[in-house]
Amino acid sequence: MENEQTSIHDFDLNLICELHVGLERQGPGSPEMTVEALRFLDHPDEISRVADLGCGTGGQTMILAQNISGTITGVDFFPDFIHIFNDNAKKLNLQERVKGIVGSMENLPFSKEDFDLIWSEGAIANIGFEKGLRYWRDFLKTDGYVAVTYESWFTDERPAEIEKFWVDAVPEMDTIAHNISIMQKAGYRFVAAFTLPEECWTENYFIPREAAQKAFLEKYAGDKTVEAFIANMRYEAELYAKYKQYYGYVFYIGKKG
Repeated sequence: MENEQTSIHDFDLNLICELHVGLERQGPGSPEMTVEALRFLDHPDEISRVADLGCGTGGQTMILAQNISGTITGVDFFPDFIHIFNDNAKKLNLQERVKGIVGSMENLPFSKEDFDLIWSEGAIANIGFEKGLRYWRDFLKTDGYVAVTYESWFTDERPAEIEKFWVDAVPEMDTIAHNISIMQKAGYRFVAAFTLPEECWTENYFIPREAAQKAFLEKYAGDKTVEAFIANMRYEAELYAKYKQYYGYVFYIGKKG
């Protein structure tokens, strides 16, 4: 395919934001998996402060807020995401407990040991799995939890085509066992890891995104950069259909030691 040489890193971040801003989720996931991850926390009813880093428009954040009684601060780099995030909180009457702010997960505006729980679905690759876990740990209270989803290999070896695509997108991507060891080295007691099912990619992400892609191509008809960007997105979906037994998103949950 002609778009094989195109990297996701070649495209403007604002383009990526614009395509995803109207989607309920900016990456694979589901309400059921968000709730499932919460089940691994010892006393979710006692969680008072949560940070959701790389929160997007808050699809998972609102589910969290409906299942715990604490306050949640969503952080995302894109102002358009945060605007919709705060609108969504108001629509669900959660605005007293749920607030989105524009910021970077690499430079958090919080105090040390501020949070009982740090959450991040589909976003930790932006800072790096190990770097993110180490940096974010400072903002957790002792015995606080971190829960993240992260792209992971299911096998030690995989076909060159899929390896090339994902090593370009997420250079640190590794196996579940390796990632668990990284979590432990970063100062957490390992609690759980489980794989997100296929529908988290297909029904909840690729299918809604396909409709957005069609509208995008119409809006920017003839724009070669946009055409290459959409080709890259479609190639990603094709690769998933072809190679999904080799990789996926995995929820990793750890407890600060």
